[in-house]
Amino acid sequence: MERFVDQHGLWTPEQHKAAKAVEKEVAERGLGVIRFSFADQHGILRGKTVVAEELGSAMHSGVGFTTTLLAKDTSHRTVFPVFTKGGGFGLPEMQGAADVLMVADPTTFKVLPWAPHTGWLLCDLYFADGRPVPFSTRQLYRDALKRVNDAGYDYVAGLEVEFHVFKVEDAKMRPEDAGQPGNPPEVSLLTQGYNYLTELRYDQYDEIYEILRKDIQALGLPLRSMEVEFGPSQAEFTFRPGTNMESADTMVLFRSAAKQIARRHGHHVTFMCRPKLPNIFSSGWHLHQSLVDRKTQKNAFIPTEDGQPLSQLGRYFLAGLLEHAPASAAFAAPTINAYRRYRPYSLAPDRAIWGKDNRGVMCRVLGAKGDPASRIENRLGEPAANPYLYMASQLLAGMDGMAKQAEPPPSADTPYETPAPALPRSLEAALAALKDSACYRAGFGDTFVDYFLHIKQAEIARFLLDVSDWEHREYFELF
Repeated sequence: MERFVDQHGLWTPEQHKAAKAVEKEVAERGLGVIRFSFADQHGILRGKTVVAEELGSAMHSGVGFTTTLLAKDTSHRTVFPVFTKGGGFGLPEMQGAADVLMVADPTTFKVLPWAPHTGWLLCDLYFADGRPVPFSTRQLYRDALKRVNDAGYDYVAGLEVEFHVFKVEDAKMRPEDAGQPGNPPEVSLLTQGYNYLTELRYDQYDEIYEILRKDIQALGLPLRSMEVEFGPSQAEFTFRPGTNMESADTMVLFRSAAKQIARRHGHHVTFMCRPKLPNIFSSGWHLHQSLVDRKTQKNAFIPTEDGQPLSQLGRYFLAGLLEHAPASAAFAAPTINAYRRYRPYSLAPDRAIWGKDNRGVMCRVLGAKGDPASRIENRLGEPAANPYLYMASQLLAGMDGMAKQAEPPPSADTPYETPAPALPRSLEAALAALKDSACYRAGFGDTFVDYFLHIKQAEIARFLLDVSDWEHREYFELF
């Protein structure tokens, strides 16, 4: 009987070749287990682990899991009525917590350096009839990439990721600490004070940085630099630019790897934008991006005129990013916490503007005539964003600007004073912009946009029911 992958023609010849190589490598290395993982709606890896003897069957026939994983908010609560007609999604295939299939992409195979008996595969999601699941974020990004590839371009993205590294003092593993969500760990700092790029502080990071570096490089991720960021215990890792799917896959695995590696060595890595700890600074994810002409293999953003930082195509792309910035915030900054970062004079943007090599704007443009590294750095994102949705949202917005041949406004040299449309100051405002976005409804489809809105609005509703420390301090004694 023809197996699922072959029956529905889900793999390219390259993937078929890679699958044979994976089976051979697993046998030669004597691996014991392989993790099949997919990035959920939040960009968190979920999946199942199979023993090595079942690898061939699992790769070619898929691995089933319950659709309720696609119905959960960030606390792991199911926020759709999965046992009603259509499962709350309007899709009969999702009703009753039915199964869908993870189908491995064999080209993503890795061996985990921190768990050397373990292989790892990224997966895409399919219904039993071979149709892609419309909530599979990696597939949504692939669809956006196909549009730009069909237009004659490859998407190139470089990652500049800020995050925090702490020592774990109390892991909070007592039964009473469990919950949805459970109590976070108690931690201590690696460094004190604000010492951006201070070599003395780097030495205090060195032990855990070396542990992270060795395993991340052994994993094959294109690590470029490790830096001491502005705040206490804050770090920044950058990665060499990757093409099309590469950088999104890199970000997903880097976040999961960094947390796993650190935890094994008594540390806690968090990509939360602004932890509620004294003196802690917000973290961002700055996404560097450009398009490469598929015929000439040259950067299509390189300007041909003196004094211009971008080509005409690059300016169109930039105009699209600016026009759709409010709605794109829902994907670039998808948590309630992310909006604590957008403050005037904070090296984070507060309005939809661009500037030449200016770190106060949303889109920092770096380029000059003949400069092969000409690019747009979007500073809107938080490090907790789902990479597939963040990058897909950039492509859809940029391509809309290209289709309209839209021109961006003049460069903003005073980013916190230049009149311009304000960025959303809350997740609620970003979701409102997304709800009304014709660009993203056309690009992602109404089904996915409405699904994403439902999950995020459920998260906000739960947040609004909680009594904050601020409220108690403000009103408890006064009234």
